[in-house]
Amino acid sequence: MPTVPEIMARERSGPPITMLTAYDKSIAEIADLAGIDIVLVGDSVGNTVLGYETTLPVTIEEMISHTAAVVRGVKESLVVTDLPFLSVGVDESVSIMNAGKMLKMGGADAVKIESGPHTIPITKRLVDLGIPVMAHVGLLPQRIRQIGGYYQQGTDESSALEIMELAKGHENAGAFAIVLEHMPSDIAKNITDGLEIPTIGIGAGPHTRGQVLVVDDVIGLSNSLPPFARKFGDVRTEMSNAIKKYREEVISRKFPPEDTD
Repeated sequence: MPTVPEIMARERSGPPITMLTAYDKSIAEIADLAGIDIVLVGDSVGNTVLGYETTLPVTIEEMISHTAAVVRGVKESLVVTDLPFLSVGVDESVSIMNAGKMLKMGGADAVKIESGPHTIPITKRLVDLGIPVMAHVGLLPQRIRQIGGYYQQGTDESSALEIMELAKGHENAGAFAIVLEHMPSDIAKNITDGLEIPTIGIGAGPHTRGQVLVVDDVIGLSNSLPPFARKFGDVRTEMSNAIKKYREEVISRKFPPEDTD
């Protein structure tokens, strides 16, 4: 089982870190058996599972519930869970309690925080208390109302420097890894080269030390894909065909069959 220290110590020349979201026991079990290094219980559960328009409505209680379900399906992968909107960074004591609940009640190995200047002190505090933190810079879905859309970040010198400084600040605060989301690949490479902790990219090019995607995109369950994702299967069509066949056989009385005893 990968541990936080092992992820931190992963050699640059070694295999890239694989991270994939999961929101329930079944998907978590499949990802774990496939050898995924880190299973992320993302607050993207809001969009993908709960039917919300954005991640903003996701509650701490929903994240704890989904995290616990994922943990029950995992034997080897490291489980990291998101701290949802306004659950961290507003008040230090509340932030600590929410992060602690993810480990105590959800069973996660670490938490992920969408990062800004205000999360550097809380990252240090959490790490001091024994709660491993994965930082997250670049595109921050929890700030969708502020930025107005899911736009690429770090596209000019000033914003690229700001992202680099945030990444370095969170490394210095004790983060064990950092997600780089939706930024030019050369910016992601500069950040990766400038940090000791591993970077995990999503829409950040090939030069990060790992990659993460939303599982619904990977397996082909999503209706549409972000520009940086790729569909590696077509589960949506397979599920649709299976359900249609079930319906047809119930209507035609082919299922269930007559008893053969």
